[in-house]
Amino acid sequence: MMNELEFRDRADQAIGNLKKSLETAADRYGFEVDSNQGALTIEFEEPPARFVVSPNSPVRQIWVSARVKSFKLDWDYARAEFVLPDGRSLRQLMADVTGEQLGEAVVLAD
Repeated sequence: MMNELEFRDRADQAIGNLKKSLETAADRYGFEVDSNQGALTIEFEEPPARFVVSPNSPVRQIWVSARVKSFKLDWDYARAEFVLPDGRSLRQLMADVTGEQLGEAVVLAD
């Protein structure tokens, strides 16, 4: 298991990269992205919703709250990214749930 400093560095980088991708997509798809103390918030006007992406240091996971569900992503050493048990990356998960929210396919660029 990685130590807290390693987790913090990896989580900050993953969430920072995700923020850039979401900000690029925000204008096209009509949602807002904000960050506060290491967490990301994605807000939708129609239909109204709020997604939260945050690091959870004690368990070394990134947690996502979206569409009335909670997702817990672990670090995958082989892939060097946070992933769900089903294999989806953080970026793919966010593209999926954002697309479900908007009712259209959403692509988040690297």
